[in-house]
Amino acid sequence: MGRTPIAYSPESELPIKVQPRRTDPHPMGGPHDPFRYPPPPPPRLYHSFKKWFPWLVPTIIIVNIVFFVIAMYINDCPAHSDDCVGVSILGRFAFQNTRENPLLGPSAATLLKIGALEVQKVVEEHQAWRLVSCMWLHAGTFHVVANMLSLLFVGIRLEQEFGFVRVGLLYVISGIGGSLASSLFVRTSISVGASGALFGLLGAMLSELLINWTIYENKLESLLSLVLIILINMAVGILPHVDNFAHLGGFVTGFLLGFVLLIRPQYGWVNMKNVPSGYLVTKSKSKYRAYQYTLLIISVIILTAGFTVGLILLLGGVDGNKHCSWCHYLSCVPTPLWTCEARCTSSQYENELYLTCIQNNKSKYYLLGNGNSTSQIQQLCVELCS
Repeated sequence: MGRTPIAYSPESELPIKVQPRRTDPHPMGGPHDPFRYPPPPPPRLYHSFKKWFPWLVPTIIIVNIVFFVIAMYINDCPAHSDDCVGVSILGRFAFQNTRENPLLGPSAATLLKIGALEVQKVVEEHQAWRLVSCMWLHAGTFHVVANMLSLLFVGIRLEQEFGFVRVGLLYVISGIGGSLASSLFVRTSISVGASGALFGLLGAMLSELLINWTIYENKLESLLSLVLIILINMAVGILPHVDNFAHLGGFVTGFLLGFVLLIRPQYGWVNMKNVPSGYLVTKSKSKYRAYQYTLLIISVIILTAGFTVGLILLLGGVDGNKHCSWCHYLSCVPTPLWTCEARCTSSQYENELYLTCIQNNKSKYYLLGNGNSTSQIQQLCVELCS
C-alpha cells in the first residue's frame, strides 16, 4: 500500500492534459489556480484610528498666555500703586504686591474689568458673556503656567486621537459648565481660569474609556491610573482659594460630553467597511453597541436639562448655598493647617445687604453705598465669619 513509483522513459514523454469535471468550480489553470496566479490579498484589517495633527491645543495655550500679558499691560501696577513686584525689571508689567495677589498677577479690579466671572454682573447687568470670558483669564503667573502645562499633557493626546473639532467643543462647553456651577455657589468673589475646561477634558477621557471599553486591551490598568489622576486633581480643589465648584462643574460636563463626542465605532464595523471589492460579507455589523447608544442618549438628556435649569437658576438670582448647607465643603475643607475662605449667602434689596456666614451661621444687615464691589462685600463676609 502506498504510493506506486512510476518508471520514467523517454518514450513516455508525452504531454498529458487533465480535463476537469464540469462540477469542479476552480479548474486547474483558471484564475483561482494557485500555481498559475498569486492568491488575492486578504481583506485589509483596520488596526488603528486616524491620527490628527494637534494644532488647536497649542493655539489655545498661546491665546491664554497672550490674554495674561494683555491683562498685565492693562493693570499697569506702577501707575496705581507704590508697592509692586518687579518694577525695575518688568516696568508696566510689574505684578501686584503679594498681599493682594500671591500668584504674581494683576489686581482683582483689572480682572473684573476685562471679563472675570462675577455673579452680580451676570444676574443684574445681564453680562452672561462672562461665563465664557473668565475661562481665558488667569489670576497670576503660577496659575497660567500650571494650567497650560496640564492642558499640554492632556489636550495634545486627545486632539491627536479625536481631532480639533471635538476637542474644541469639549474645551469650551466644559469651561462654560464649570463657570455655571461656580456662579451658583461662589457668590462673593470673582472667578477666573481654565480649570473647568481642563477638568472637562479629564472627565471626557474617563467617559471615553468607558464607552469604548471593548477596544482597549489593558482596561483595568487604564481605568485605575486615570481615576487616580482625577482624584489627585480633585483633592487639590479642597485647598483654600481654589474654586473647586468650577472643577466639579467642568468635570461632570466633560464626562457627559465624552459619551457624545468621543464615541468610537466597533472594530468589526470598521473592518467590514474596508473589505476589498469582490468579497462577500456574511454578517453585517452594527456601527455601535447597544450600551453606547444608551449612554449617548442619556448624556444628551442630562446635559440639555442641566444647562437649561442651571441658567434659569443663575439668571433668577438663586444662591445654591441656601439650598445646600454642606456644599461649601466641596470647595474647601478646613483643617488645623489652613482655614477656608469666608463664604456667605447674600440677599439684597435696594441698598440693604443681608449676609449669612456659612461657617458659623451668623447673619447681619449692611447698608451699601454706591459702587460697592465684590471685593468689598467679600471683606464684609470675612469680618462676619471671623
